[in-house]
Amino acid sequence: MDSGALLDLLGNENRRRILRLLARKPCYVTEISEYLGVSPKAVIDHLRRLEEAGLVESRTDEKRRKYFHIARNLRLEVTVSRHGFGAKSAYPASRDLDLTRCHHLTIDGVADATGGADGDDAESGDATDPGDGDASETSDDPGDIASLADELAELEDLERELSLAQRWVQGRLADVRDDLAETLEADGHEGLYAEVVAAVADGEGSIEALTRRVDAPAEVVEHAVGDLLERDVLEPDGDDGWRVTDSA
Repeated sequence: MDSGALLDLLGNENRRRILRLLARKPCYVTEISEYLGVSPKAVIDHLRRLEEAGLVESRTDEKRRKYFHIARNLRLEVTVSRHGFGAKSAYPASRDLDLTRCHHLTIDGVADATGGADGDDAESGDATDPGDGDASETSDDPGDIASLADELAELEDLERELSLAQRWVQGRLADVRDDLAETLEADGHEGLYAEVVAAVADGEGSIEALTRRVDAPAEVVEHAVGDLLERDVLEPDGDDGWRVTDSA
């Protein structure tokens, strides 16, 4: 589902409360209604919308009562900064994801890890379901329970550290974008010019590609590129591309 649609859906407090309740245990409509203090009819409408979004699904027990539960894990991130607004959603990546492909990240014991990190769609920022995969076998063996508890504690520590690292990266991104924009001095268009220069440095080589990347009209991007060429910030690179000038 589109990240914007997810934000709209989760903007309702009662739907968020339903998800918090279902994260603890499966429930039927009457339980949810009593928990929320709203009518069963309203609960059914909320559940329908959550089911349509793929966040919730149901099953019927032997007494023909319909129980609702969380359908799958989902991560939704929202970024608001001086340089832009964005949202992206992602399902957990495959358990076979090779984390050694992450050139800027090293995790102890990654070769033995059986879990995956969140994946995301680099182009749209929206989730695509990679499939449920095979569930791990579990047992009541005390050794297995202790091992799983230890692994859970390690992963929770890792999650906290990654969150801290992400906050640091976001801060550095904002600082570097500020420095780049200030250096460009573009009469109020520094933010756009900084995005264009960063996109060119990242390999974008056409007006069409830059337009998608910076989310601005083609004529605005074309004017920015022309101005940056005149100021020797950019220079031609091949027949139809540019690169950042070494002396810029």
